[in-house]
Amino acid sequence: MTATHDVFNQAAPRVDVNEYLTDLPLVEAVEAYGASWATDELTEAGALVGRADFQRDAELANTITPKLHTHDRWGHRVDEIEFHPAYHRIIGDAIAHGAHTSCWDDPREGAHVARAAMFMQFGQVEPGHACPVSMTHAVVPSLRVDQTLADQWIPRTLSRDYDPSLADPAKSSAIFGMAMTEKQGGSDIRANTTRAVDNGDGTYRITGHKWFCSAPQSDAFLVLAKTEPGVTCFVVPRTLPDGSRNTFNIQRLKDKLGNKSNASSEIEFSDTVGWRLGDEGSGVRTIIEMVNQTRLDCALGSAAGMRQSVAEAAWHVRHRSAFGATLIDQPAMTAVIADLQVEAEAAMWTAMRLASAYDDDSEQSQAFRRLATAVGKYWVCKRGPNHAYEALECLGGNGYTEAFPLARRFREQPVMAVWEGSGNVIALDVLRAMVRDPLSVEALDAEFELALGQHRAYDLHVENTRKLVAQAAADPLNAPAIARRLTESLAIALQGSIVIRQAPSFVADAFVAGRIAEPGQMYGVLDSKLDLAAIAGRA
Repeated sequence: MTATHDVFNQAAPRVDVNEYLTDLPLVEAVEAYGASWATDELTEAGALVGRADFQRDAELANTITPKLHTHDRWGHRVDEIEFHPAYHRIIGDAIAHGAHTSCWDDPREGAHVARAAMFMQFGQVEPGHACPVSMTHAVVPSLRVDQTLADQWIPRTLSRDYDPSLADPAKSSAIFGMAMTEKQGGSDIRANTTRAVDNGDGTYRITGHKWFCSAPQSDAFLVLAKTEPGVTCFVVPRTLPDGSRNTFNIQRLKDKLGNKSNASSEIEFSDTVGWRLGDEGSGVRTIIEMVNQTRLDCALGSAAGMRQSVAEAAWHVRHRSAFGATLIDQPAMTAVIADLQVEAEAAMWTAMRLASAYDDDSEQSQAFRRLATAVGKYWVCKRGPNHAYEALECLGGNGYTEAFPLARRFREQPVMAVWEGSGNVIALDVLRAMVRDPLSVEALDAEFELALGQHRAYDLHVENTRKLVAQAAADPLNAPAIARRLTESLAIALQGSIVIRQAPSFVADAFVAGRIAEPGQMYGVLDSKLDLAAIAGRA
């Protein structure tokens, strides 16, 4: 090698590390929330997703992108998506490890926590495939509305086999998607114009246009369409029982800001066959549990993204020197990594606490998750993009190139806040939940109560949060004007309670200091008297 090509002072690739065992806070959360029985399988998955070949597959799935084939060579309509084999390997591994439905297949203490930890590990490295994995997980509670449809589809969603073929309508496995929003309505799904007509034989003919349909290669979808009584939910398979293709016209694939591996699309139905799920006119109520489950996965996905961001940043600054010292040993960089780690830990603890609430069907826990899921989703997902940016900056110019994973992560993080309800939609849902279900407010407040008395700043924050809750309750007409402020305050109180009770004291001290007592406008401004080196070490 000539002197001009001698590469030094560059961090080696962060590969062949166990993404579970090196994520100490996640290990602690799995144990804290009753899922330590899953340690061996989580450790195995951690080694898999940390491998160089798995990370190479993640890169290939996002650079050799899905291709839409609307017709075959003879002119027949096929509406098929061609993926690079790397995508199929990744989602196949995720399904094999139960990242989709293991909690429904083996319900026991900590089952949702174990599944959440598994889902996060795969989504940390390649988030695009996590969309159909999440929807397949989330569809199970909605399918249970109809026993016949549940018996037909749920066993297939529980399968750990992955078969991307659409040829066999009776294959033993199935991946689910959903199609709700339309171009004229967006989040206002009651404005949908898609129509469904009863065939009189238990099926309906559906006609309409869906503006967003992720993973159109899935085996079946939950679809909202209007009947005479109102918005109704339907199960729409790609392949009909006789082996023929259902009408499912994929108009185009969306050119998204974020991941390229997941084939988000725009589709049209024309006398498409669907099976009604739930009563006519009750489509929103039928699909809402699927929405809640995917909102939880948005928080999990954002937390997983934060873990990838801070882990890659910490790896880089541990292996690169400047101005006479390793970057991590320079106080300014130590402060940045510590601050990024506090954010990542708070997000992870919040998401895992939410997952644990789905393991408990007591009235208190159900009430808690009805409100806390929306609150947690709002805040954790909105914190993701700036966190990714700051981590990217730690890598300098390297971070700004697509050759390193944080550029892809930076583009990906915003979707978690948009998917399943953007900011205003979620904040207004929080208000509605508070009005319709006062027990959910009590359950969330009880969570705050558990952490009182340890940090004066936290106690004051809870006091102010309670005042906002009372203000919204006293004047519901004007409550939307403070919806975001209220939701943010609730979220910080929730995160604070969980972190204070579950994380090491030096992490809790930093969270209270940097997120409540004296919140900074940028990362890296935590009080230097805090144990920043210990926090950074956890990254």
